[in-house]
Amino acid sequence: MIRCCRTLVALALLVASHASAQDIDLVLENGTIYDGAGGEPVVGHVAIKGGKIVSVGTDAVPSAKWRIDVKGLVVAPGFIDLHTHSDGENTEPESRACVNYIMQGCTTSVTGNCGSGPVDVAGYYKDINSAGCGTNVAHLLPQGNLRLKVVGDIDRQATDEELEQMRSLARKAMQDGAWGMSTGLIYTPSTYASTEELIELTKCIAEGQGIYVSHIRSEGDQLLEAVQEAIRIGKEGGTPTHISHFKASGTANWGRLRVAIDLIEKSRATGQTVTADQYPYTASSTSLEATVFPLWSRNGGQKELVKRLDDPETKERLLKEVGRAIEERDDGARLLIASFSKRADWAGKNLKEIAVSEQKTPLEIAELITRQGGAAVINFGMHEDDVRLAMNVSWVATASDGGTRVPNESVPHPRSYGTFPRKIGLYSIRENVLPLSMAIRSSSGLPADILGMTDRGYLKSGQFADVVIFDPQAFIDTATFAQPHQYAAGMKYVFVNGTPAVYNGVPTGALAGRALRKNGGK
Repeated sequence: MIRCCRTLVALALLVASHASAQDIDLVLENGTIYDGAGGEPVVGHVAIKGGKIVSVGTDAVPSAKWRIDVKGLVVAPGFIDLHTHSDGENTEPESRACVNYIMQGCTTSVTGNCGSGPVDVAGYYKDINSAGCGTNVAHLLPQGNLRLKVVGDIDRQATDEELEQMRSLARKAMQDGAWGMSTGLIYTPSTYASTEELIELTKCIAEGQGIYVSHIRSEGDQLLEAVQEAIRIGKEGGTPTHISHFKASGTANWGRLRVAIDLIEKSRATGQTVTADQYPYTASSTSLEATVFPLWSRNGGQKELVKRLDDPETKERLLKEVGRAIEERDDGARLLIASFSKRADWAGKNLKEIAVSEQKTPLEIAELITRQGGAAVINFGMHEDDVRLAMNVSWVATASDGGTRVPNESVPHPRSYGTFPRKIGLYSIRENVLPLSMAIRSSSGLPADILGMTDRGYLKSGQFADVVIFDPQAFIDTATFAQPHQYAAGMKYVFVNGTPAVYNGVPTGALAGRALRKNGGK
């Protein structure tokens, strides 16, 4: 009788074990696993069940409903892009699959950067979840649009009542699941906020355990002062500080990034958390106005800027300053038009060559563009040595500063298509500028740590199944400044919350991404 009972118990345990194994949805086997922590890789398996990772290891491979042999391929955590400008595109039918990011291995994008984006965090997250998205989305409260909503696009100090209103909205944003607050301190109206105003708002972000993220006031001549301001805001506001698209712009400032790194290292040595991100290119991209027009001329927005061009008292001074800025960029040869609605044929051409073809000066072309609504430009302003230097800093993450794109007539910065494969495929694998484990960590575990995200960024049991698998010999960016609308090569599989977003090198169009709320939100 006892022997019979033992046999029945053993049989029951065997059946239960078999059923549990069969409950595993997918096993990725024989892959070279980089877990996101920066250590050496191992060859093993990753098992996924119910959208989460249930085991990672080199031991016996469990049974599963579906198995994919990824021998010879790299298996890594889904990449987290700390800096995108995809806020609107993530909810548009034609772009929300985020194919240009999925093909790079990005499974989570952070929006609300540079002080721009939806202030209503709850509403934005609802839109993401209602429409579906190719990637997960984590949002920052955009301080510029917050100030625009309360104070307006005007250069003045906020009143006590306005500051309290902004505090209230900041607290609500954190309650609704924002991950922190961003500033764009070269843009209006973000730039009109004093350091003290930003500290007061940051204190509200600290209440929700968020982060202060900044496009600092200067990436050129005043780089060090701007870094110091960002550090102060985080310190006095009580949050970690994160500096967006870390760079030294302008030929006179090449090499100064090393000094900025030393400055941050000193703050980190005192126990303060200060981090940064970068994109692996020597060119930036923003509006023509923000690039060459002085800040004072942009007070009040585009209409006021045009009025100053019409005013004889301000026009001479304004055009003199703009002309000097253009001359500093090789008379406009280093300013490439990315998009200009009035002349689509100018996209991909620099200001100087447009001026020659139109029989005008580069300054006249800049004025014409500004009077007709403005343009996006690509500014070749950084040095390759600085880009490579930043890559090897342990607290510098990878981020695109790009956006969700669908191919069209524009000629945008290639970073929207190529940031992660360029950092990993070109700089790490082909040129050995940094170890592959470090390149992968800067794209996964590090950005998760920077955000305070605990359930993504690593390959380990309990994490959501955001997983990328690429061929290390083929993974590379193909997008160029001349032909930017080209997807990365070598990405074999991408899983977002356990759902295939790329299968055998082909995007599936899946919309398995979701809005990610800090601390769960509401």
